[in-house]
Order: sequence, then structure tokens, then C-alpha cells
Amino acid sequence: MLKKSALLFFLALLFTTPAYAAPTTESLQLSVDLVWVMVASFLVFFMHAGFAMVESGFTRAKNSLNIIMKNFLTISIAPILFFLVGYAFMFGTSAGSFLGMDGWMLSGVEDIGFFVFQAMFVATCATIISGAVAERMKLGSYVLIVIAMTAFIYPVVGHWIWQGDGWLTRLGFSDFAGSTVVHLTGAVAALTVVLFLGPRLGKYAGKKVNVIPGHNIPIGALGVFILWLGWFGFNGGSTLAADPTLVPMVIGTTVLSTSGALLSAALYSKLRFKRIDASMSLNGVLAGLVGITAGCAEISLGGSIIVGLVSGVLLVESVTFFDSKLKIDDPVGAISVHGVCGIWGTLAVGLFSTNTGLFYGNGVEQLGIQAIGVVAVIAWTMITVGAFTFVISRFSSIRVSEEEEVSGLDFAEHGSSAYEFKDSLVTKEATGGSNGEFGLADRLNNLSETKVSS
Repeated sequence: MLKKSALLFFLALLFTTPAYAAPTTESLQLSVDLVWVMVASFLVFFMHAGFAMVESGFTRAKNSLNIIMKNFLTISIAPILFFLVGYAFMFGTSAGSFLGMDGWMLSGVEDIGFFVFQAMFVATCATIISGAVAERMKLGSYVLIVIAMTAFIYPVVGHWIWQGDGWLTRLGFSDFAGSTVVHLTGAVAALTVVLFLGPRLGKYAGKKVNVIPGHNIPIGALGVFILWLGWFGFNGGSTLAADPTLVPMVIGTTVLSTSGALLSAALYSKLRFKRIDASMSLNGVLAGLVGITAGCAEISLGGSIIVGLVSGVLLVESVTFFDSKLKIDDPVGAISVHGVCGIWGTLAVGLFSTNTGLFYGNGVEQLGIQAIGVVAVIAWTMITVGAFTFVISRFSSIRVSEEEEVSGLDFAEHGSSAYEFKDSLVTKEATGGSNGEFGLADRLNNLSETKVSS
């Protein structure tokens, strides 16, 4: 009897299926939304590889390792500080519509996915500074500025515009994915620090502007492609939901604006300089991306092309103006791409928004509100970054020495190099000859003798 009971019990276990609650439509939607936001977060994270490639490719080889380390440090410092205090300042309960006052270390925060997505944005804002100060800033000074930006300066701007109760939000300011919050804030910070730093050695000689070419434009171009890809997550993920109507529209305006900006930058550089300038054209891609970021959810597909075409022309003129007129040395054009085109993209909402834009019969009110937001963010960022940079510069110079700049920051800051250079050429005198000339056989023999003696 006992054996029969055990057998029946075993058979019951074998053929019994566990009971579980069937997923509801709401729970499935939440899961799909979460997956979309996480994928977008991965894409925005991947943008930092693009930033590192653009910055290193557009500058000299002797500073590549330093640039790589700056980008790795930025993407590592920013999320930790945003977790500790930045998220609370940005999305905590508003104090006077100016900044948040709770949620430290995500206390009481349930939507961790939203935190992850926003942490990628704060790192993106900070890394804009890296390109503008390349080749002459001390790594320690750069890290201190990143700390200030990610812990407080950027979160305050974000609170004004994205928290929901910020004073610019109450005013009606619109910035869907961050032309002002991310890009203008980062660009103004970069400009402020560059004014303290001054230009690279040899960049300007009196009224003459000397070109300091980048060492690897192909890797810079690959970086631009990566940034273009990542921007689909940057703008598309800002929907914060897998909306089947809104997401395709946002991606559509993003790709059309970018395409228009590349074409206009290339063609305008042809008119301006009699050649299609590669670096201007590549930066034109980024200009179109920044230009549409604020209005990607409320500007039509046709309107986005116009926004992009204007962005490309603005980029070329802005880079030329900063470089030749103001003598502000920005090796990668970050101030023009993220600052000038960030302003244009923000104002473009007041012109091209199908809901509130001037060109759709809605008057100039929205354009005025957008302008107020731009001025406020420029003033806040320049004052705070300027004050912080001034303080740290009183303790020690934020710029490397002339000797270190000439030798390259790779050795000065890291004692190494991104590339291995070997000089195998020796003079004829070293091999007992004359006139300093020798053939292939002599060079091979010399190399063999060198290896044996070593």
C-alpha cells in the first residue's frame, strides 16, 4: 500500500503544472517600456566610445592616451556622483522650483531604470568639456570640474527643465531630449574652462591661425558614426516608453535632421573654402543631431530637415568665427557643435513646433520662453563653472607646463603612449660610412648588429 501511495504521489508531481498568474496587458507594457529604455541606455553609453574616438582622432597622437583616460574617468565618475547626490538635486522634491531636496543615494526611488538612463545623460554633458580642453589641461583639474558638473551644476539645470516642477517647466520651456539641458550646459562649461586655459602652443601667431591637424581622421569618422547610432537611443529613449507612434517619429526627425546637416555642412564648406572639408562635414553630423534634440518629438519630418540644413551652415560659420575671430582654441569644435547648435535647436522649437511654433500660427510666445531658458542656462553655467575653475586655479595651475605640452600629455600624465614608435633609421656614420647615406643591406645589417649587442 505504501509503495502504491508513493507511486501515485510521484505521478501527481510529474503531471501537475505549477499555478501562476497570467501576465496582464499593463505588466507586459511596463516590461516592454523597460526594455526599450534599457536598450536606449546602452546606446547612450556606447556614445562615449564615439566621443573618445572623435576627440582622439581630431587631435595629435601624443595625447591619445590622455583623451582615452579622460573619457573612461568621466563615464565612471558621473554615475556614482549622480547616485550619491546628483539625482536628488535634479529630481528630488522641488525647493522653490530651483533644485531638489530629497532622494539622496536614491532613497525612496523605485524606478531604477530611469536613474540609469539619466546617469548616461549626465556623463554625456560632462564629456563635452573633454574635447574642448584637449591637449593642454591637467587630468586632475579636469576631474575636479567633472565632479562639480555631475554632482551639482548639471543637476540644477535638469531640475529647472525636466523635474516637472522647475521654474522653466512652469514657464512652458520645452526641451524634449536635451539641446539645452545636456548640450548647451556642457558647451558653456567647456567655453568657460577654455577661456581660463588659453589656446594650445603654436595655435595662434599674431593674426595668423595655424592649423594643428588631427592624427587619425578615419577613427574620428568612425566615432561620428557611433555617435549617430547612439543618438537614436539618446532621443528615442527620452520617450521613456515604447510608444509605437512617438518613437518612430522621434527617430525619423533625428535621422532627417542629421542627414540635412551633413549635406549643408559639406556643400557650404565647398562654397566657403573651395573644398568639401572633411572635419566640418563630420561635425555637421553632430550639429544636426544636437539641433533636433530639443524638438525631435514635436517638429515635423519636413521641419526637421530644415533644422538640420540650418545646423550645418551654423556649424561651419561658428567654428570659423571662434577660431579666426575670437581666437578660442577648440580642437574638436565642441563649443560650436553643442553650444551654438544647442541654442539653435532650442529656439527652433519656438519656430517649428507643430503645437506651439511661430510658423504654425502660434505667435512668438514659445520662442520668447525658449530664449529665456537659453539665457538662464548660459548665465548659471558660466557663473558656477567660472567660479569653481577660478578657485581651483588659485591653488595650482590647471594647465600643464610648456615642456609637458610639447612632449605630449600621454607621457606627462600617464608615463606611457597610446602608440609605439620605433626609430630604426641610423646614420651612415654609425655604420662606418660617409655622407649619411646607406642602402637597404646596410640598414638590415645595422639592425642585426644592434640586436646582437643588446
